[in-house]
Amino acid sequence: MIELNLILLGPPGAGKGTQAARLVDDFELPYFATGDILRAAVTDGSELGTVAKRHMDAGELVPDEVICGVVIERVDGPNARDGFVLDGFPRTIPQAEALEEAVSKLGRRLTAALLVEAPDAEVIRRLSGRRICSKNQHTYHVEFDPPKNEGFCDQDGSPLIQRDDDKPETIAKRLEVYHAQTTPLIEYYDTAGLLRRFDGTRLPTEVHDHIRATIATLRLESDL
Repeated sequence: MIELNLILLGPPGAGKGTQAARLVDDFELPYFATGDILRAAVTDGSELGTVAKRHMDAGELVPDEVICGVVIERVDGPNARDGFVLDGFPRTIPQAEALEEAVSKLGRRLTAALLVEAPDAEVIRRLSGRRICSKNQHTYHVEFDPPKNEGFCDQDGSPLIQRDDDKPETIAKRLEVYHAQTTPLIEYYDTAGLLRRFDGTRLPTEVHDHIRATIATLRLESDL
């Protein structure tokens, strides 16, 4: 069986998290999200984690070389021998180049960059409709999964709130950042022949089936 070294791309609200969880279950791959990796490195007290913590405590962006180093530590770990799913990294062309170089030095290669796409209007519709129970964090959606009593949690009766990062104006700003950072990456991986596109507006099961079929094709091609 070939390795599955996968990168997940896509805007917030496109369904990357759902598809990542299914990929992890389907292929028994470790899932590495940049924020989780950095926090784990800090907790572990590794050399790179200590450097990352110094920048984070100062409210500074963690330098590319530190982020890349922390990610590569995980990619080269024993639980990632058969592959991995990366989410939130790379975010820039220099990070993508550093990842490619590091993976190549390990005698490995990236399998694909999976882009789950959704238009901005759909992303705003999905995220801005989310409501959270103020007491126990139960999640609802005003359109897709509304509570029985508007504004109140079905399970404990607590008021439902809209988080600040789910407000339309905040989502719009997040999308601006996403487009600025990710558009060059899409072109980068498309030029490299690694990009695979998926319609995130379809049902999650349909997106999952499409991704599985794509991976099956990639494996077949690698065996030829």
